[in-house]
Amino acid sequence: MTVTGYSDRINHAFAFAAKHHDQQVRKGTRLPYLTQPANVAVILTRYAQDESTVVAGILHDTVADVVRDGWTRDMLDERIGRKFGADALEAILAVIERRTDDDGVELSQEDRKADVLARLADANDMARWVCTADKVHGAWSLVHDLARTSFPETVWGRFSAGREGTVRWYRAVCDRLRAVGFDAPIVAELEEATARLETAGV
Repeated sequence: MTVTGYSDRINHAFAFAAKHHDQQVRKGTRLPYLTQPANVAVILTRYAQDESTVVAGILHDTVADVVRDGWTRDMLDERIGRKFGADALEAILAVIERRTDDDGVELSQEDRKADVLARLADANDMARWVCTADKVHGAWSLVHDLARTSFPETVWGRFSAGREGTVRWYRAVCDRLRAVGFDAPIVAELEEATARLETAGV
């Protein structure tokens, strides 16, 4: 596998994400939202993932947002799949939260997370890499944010699930990845970050 560095497709993926997330900041911080896809890309590159996987990592949250905004499958294929690759789009769609199931039934917030965990069984390795890198970034960001504050409740307050639900979600993802047989080295990093999170900000 060739280690991915700069490429025109990666550059355009960042530009697409930047345009979509213009003026947005990460929840509870002043950091530009683009720091999230940038860090996910760094994590995937650190593990020597290919260009398509890095592109999928960059666009993961953007696709999740436009799906929530009501983009149809045709729109996704036209505006993202054709531009950045059908393989990248399929990997993203395999592991983002959905508002409705295959029958069009609206999912509750809890059901959406359960749906993601269930779909990891059929997701390909690219999708699992993207999911795991996204969670690695999220977990470590929380660990470091908690280490920098004397008021951990302000960090946990960013999440409707609170501390208990948020930590439980990261642990559930770890356990599910192991259960479906995804044993890439990045899973060990997610488990380390999750273990740190379980004892942080208490």
